[in-house]
Amino acid sequence: MTRAANVRVALIGCGRIAKRHSQLLGENQIAGAELAGVCDIVPERAREIGDQYKVPAFENLYDMMKSVEPNLAVVLTESGNHAKNVIDAAPYGAHVMVEKPMALKLSDADAMIEACDKAGSKLFVIKQNRFNLPVVRLREALVVGRFGKLVMGTVRVRWCRPQAYYDQAPWRGTWAMDGGVLTNQASHHIDLLEWMMGDVVRVSAMTRTALADIEAEDTGIAILEFKNGALGIIEATTATRPKDLEGSISILGELGSVEIGGFAVNEMKTWNFVHPEPEDDIVLERYSVNPPNVYGFGHKAYYDHVVRAIRDGGPNLVDGLEGRKSLELINAIYEAVETSQAVDIRFRPRHSRLGEHPAD
Repeated sequence: MTRAANVRVALIGCGRIAKRHSQLLGENQIAGAELAGVCDIVPERAREIGDQYKVPAFENLYDMMKSVEPNLAVVLTESGNHAKNVIDAAPYGAHVMVEKPMALKLSDADAMIEACDKAGSKLFVIKQNRFNLPVVRLREALVVGRFGKLVMGTVRVRWCRPQAYYDQAPWRGTWAMDGGVLTNQASHHIDLLEWMMGDVVRVSAMTRTALADIEAEDTGIAILEFKNGALGIIEATTATRPKDLEGSISILGELGSVEIGGFAVNEMKTWNFVHPEPEDDIVLERYSVNPPNVYGFGHKAYYDHVVRAIRDGGPNLVDGLEGRKSLELINAIYEAVETSQAVDIRFRPRHSRLGEHPAD
């Protein structure tokens, strides 16, 4: 497409997260992009967003893709439907962006990658927390070697999701369509941990369904061994009461320690290095901004990145293969839970229930 033309964006699915996407696009907060259409199998949900931003609303993606001819289709449906929606949208000539997790089964992720490759479409997997300013600063410090030998990485997701949240839709908390806290709420944090610390070679895990009446877990922990010898800890729960407490990451190395907290990995808490640099004195002040909600500020930065990749042919930093990495780790965590054993990566899922339908 030409550099001057706006990227026409169509939303597939008009549930909870679609309100964030439609706000950014419909209120023209994304330079070089515009909302072109929305669809949902529940017509009134599509009409609500369509009427609000004066764009056409549809009951299925096929009619929408043919009618509005978007440059980018954004899949915001239930996690268990991501694969089908991406595969169905790719042949229409648009690039495709999908919310986390990209799929539930690794075989579905592979099929999505293959479908987009066959259609010549870029596949973007939404990992907006990678674009949070404190996270960008942490990544830069890692890349230039300021930590030296990595020792330990930890992510903590201590959020509140009462039963009313799960009761909003019958698919929430199910193995077939959603998974639990590790798949849904913590998937961004798991991605960040692996992105910072490198490849995982082995994982052990334990989960509980502590407070929520759902199939999957609302609380889980995992212990990771990274290829570089460092250790990792994942702590995730939606059973924090009475409100969200934190969504954080900490990286410890022989030459420094950094912790980013807040409840959306947006607030720099600790920035300490054995070998200080002049800019270190202002890092805490410059990158200590806690956003108004758990979505944070990253979606806008991610959309800006996607627009550049489409209009200018720039790099896609989180493509299908990159998005698959954290999905493989999540599946390995569930495999470890079901077998009560440490699981080596790479592996073929045999006992993980993620993506499993009742008839499977």
